[in-house]
Amino acid sequence: MPNVSTQETIYALSSGSLPAGVAVIRISGTQAGEILRQLIKGRFPVSRESALKKIYDPRDNSVIDHALVLWFEGPKSFTGEDTVEIHCHGGRAVVAALLDVLGQFPNSRPAEQGEFTRRAFHNNKLDLTEVEGLADLIDAETEAQRRQAQRQMQGALGELYESWRKALIHSRAMIEAELDFSDEDDVPDSVAEQVWQELDIIKQQIDSHLKDSRRGERLRSGLQVVLLGSPNAGKSSLMNHLANRDVAIVTPEAGTTRDVLEVHLDLGGYPVTLLDTAGLREQAGIVEQEGIRRALSHAEQADLILWTQAPQSAEGVEHELMTAFSGELWVLQTKVDLQKSYSNPPQAIAENSVRTLQCSVKAEGGMDRLLCELTEFAEKNMGLNEAPVITRERHRHYLNGCLENLRRAISMDGYPIELRSEELRAAANQLGRITGRVDVEDLLDVIFGDFCIGK
Repeated sequence: MPNVSTQETIYALSSGSLPAGVAVIRISGTQAGEILRQLIKGRFPVSRESALKKIYDPRDNSVIDHALVLWFEGPKSFTGEDTVEIHCHGGRAVVAALLDVLGQFPNSRPAEQGEFTRRAFHNNKLDLTEVEGLADLIDAETEAQRRQAQRQMQGALGELYESWRKALIHSRAMIEAELDFSDEDDVPDSVAEQVWQELDIIKQQIDSHLKDSRRGERLRSGLQVVLLGSPNAGKSSLMNHLANRDVAIVTPEAGTTRDVLEVHLDLGGYPVTLLDTAGLREQAGIVEQEGIRRALSHAEQADLILWTQAPQSAEGVEHELMTAFSGELWVLQTKVDLQKSYSNPPQAIAENSVRTLQCSVKAEGGMDRLLCELTEFAEKNMGLNEAPVITRERHRHYLNGCLENLRRAISMDGYPIELRSEELRAAANQLGRITGRVDVEDLLDVIFGDFCIGK
């Protein structure tokens, strides 16, 4: 990747919204050191050591603030460039005055969205999976999300993909070395047979990595749990109880909920999105019909459907789409405090139900068990293990492409070695696209480095 340290010096507020106790302003680029000298005057701080300084406006020598200053000499900085951090008081006027001063320096400008991280990537401080991990860490709302993001930001996923990519490059180099340099003493005979065995092992590893039930992706976005059922089955009351606030309107009148409502829950550190939907019934007006259509649409994409059923509930609806549910389905018998009998659930529900639970929001009966079951379901589907997991559809797309190229290369026994080698090149590039580090010179580096050809 090209080094971008010669670009303009950029600056921005890098901390949270104002006002705040402390605000952090970051400056990165070739002029960062000179800008800092003009802002603080006097002794320049030692790299990577904090110093309390007066911050001056060079235009009139007035003091803007007393701030903690940090100087990071490139490349030992987040961006890989000379970088300054100014930890000033977080008042709006203080920050505005300091940003105004920074804008007066030549060849400096406000940073664009994500530009500090983008410079870190271009300067090889982060690969794309680490960049994505950093974004996930910032967005993390639960403990499990934080742990997954932290692991990815530290390079676990990128290291795995990079190890596979280097193994593919090395294997291709061995094959082409035997083909092109077979008369050289440094090149062992018949390396190809062993190489294809090693490539088959890599293929199996990637295939196993893809069979992860989308655990990482689910953890990033949260499990989708949809409350589905007939009108007045207690869906909205259940949502309000689980959310600990009034999210949905609850009335004795059937069909109160017309649209899809959602709340985000933290169950044992795992993110769960709970959706309340319109009651399903045949006799419905135009607006309610649209609500039912949306309810079924969300149910088709759900990880878990809670079919809520009240005692002697109102008429339900049998719908052909109900057989297309891909997620797990539980029957949840509500309002057990009424001590009345329950009718049989619709046939499509009964045939696909995994378990039946009972609860009462009013009497709070069965609610602890329901929460426990939901938490166990979340842990089963999103629980972290030691191996890095796929966290984005982008990763899955390129891994599938890599696996397909590998399969073709391995199965093309008897074909010209040039064709098989091309499939290996394409497979390695698919992995390189995940991390953002595809270098066509890597192949030559391996050939000349391992076999000492042309020394």
